[in-house]
Amino acid sequence: MRGRRSARALDWLNFFLAEVQTGFGPFVAVYLTSQEWTEFEIGLALSVGTLTAMLSQVPAGALVDATRRKRLVAFSALLSLALSALIFAAWPDTLPVLGAEVLHGFASCILNPAVAAISLALVGQAALGERLGRNARYRAIGNGITAGLMGLVGTYLSGAAVFWLTAILTLPAMFALTRIRAADLAPREEEMQHAAAESGWKGLRNLVTDRGVLVFSACCALFALSNAAMLPLAGAEATARAGRMANLIIAACIVVPQLVTALISPWFGRLAAQRGRRLVLLLGLGALPLRGLLLALVEHPFALVLVQALDGISATAFGILLPLLAADLTRGSRLFNTGMGVFGLASGIGATASTTVAGALAAHYGTGIAFAALAGAGLLAFALALLAMPETRPELPEEAPEMRDGEAAAGTTPDAAPPEDDAAAWPRRPAARGRTVEPGSVGPQEPGDRA
Repeated sequence: MRGRRSARALDWLNFFLAEVQTGFGPFVAVYLTSQEWTEFEIGLALSVGTLTAMLSQVPAGALVDATRRKRLVAFSALLSLALSALIFAAWPDTLPVLGAEVLHGFASCILNPAVAAISLALVGQAALGERLGRNARYRAIGNGITAGLMGLVGTYLSGAAVFWLTAILTLPAMFALTRIRAADLAPREEEMQHAAAESGWKGLRNLVTDRGVLVFSACCALFALSNAAMLPLAGAEATARAGRMANLIIAACIVVPQLVTALISPWFGRLAAQRGRRLVLLLGLGALPLRGLLLALVEHPFALVLVQALDGISATAFGILLPLLAADLTRGSRLFNTGMGVFGLASGIGATASTTVAGALAAHYGTGIAFAALAGAGLLAFALALLAMPETRPELPEEAPEMRDGEAAAGTTPDAAPPEDDAAAWPRRPAARGRTVEPGSVGPQEPGDRA
């Protein structure tokens, strides 16, 4: 059927992308520690990469929007990731590592929207939600498998071998990308270009002054401030205590949250739909200070693995809620991706500060104080959500009969024609400070309208 080969290729592209990105996770901190970098230097290097990714989100997204050659852009980003990995492996000095972090940060910002745009072009808006769920499943599988593999490679070969393997894994990702047929993407590219161009200053002003957007943006910043440095800091501590076993421990710290996510994500999704977004947000944020305090107290390296299970709860909650809340808060406008960008910018600011501040605190006062400070930021995020975050769950109309399971997500069925007036499918949402968005006044945007 139409698009079956491209859909399967997209599955494998997501699988290998997860494997490539895993190599740039906490293994960087472990590797640089083994190269006798100080905790502050490691924190600075990680912050450079995070800052690059934060500043690149908008221009990288604009670049992907501006071109119809999404596959070429994605291919170029994969080449950049391979080059970054090779620099890490062959030249672990200060300037080359900082350059590799910049290259990796920008390439990642190109690659993620490019894959989202390919997904949208392949299946269309009606089936995009299921397609993104399928993407996430293959990425989770790839993350889990690769974390274990790279832990073994780093433990029994060398820290540099992790990055050689990362560069090699870009090759099957590139091959999977070439198996996505341009003919399966072409029919919707013009529609995507048109949707991407539609926005307005009035809608943007309304977005950035909306109470829910402001509160959740602050929660995103505090979440990233608390979360971003926890595993790298734990990785550096594990290296000091466990020596050659550190890579294996860090691998387990990545795999365990992936297993937790695989187990609870369907339940979290149903909970957000049935009981509201705030409850899931509080569950995710509540696990964060508890995790920070436990990391400050535990000393046995393998105990880190058990504590990291809490990361699966927080990551699942935010992985589900960020697109859900962006869709809720931009309903009645075409600013879904702009809302995602606002939340991403807030997260980037928090993550950049997290690694630098935690590294400085660990260097001057010890890792226990650093973990306690990170836990405090998580507790502040929980309090903010509890006291100020409004419930955004809409009262949706009765759902249409579901498509046969898996067909729409795989991209193997013809698209369902969208209604002429998409706004009719959305209920009216009272906006902040008395504004009311009328259905049809500005075309609404569901997640994925603009890749």
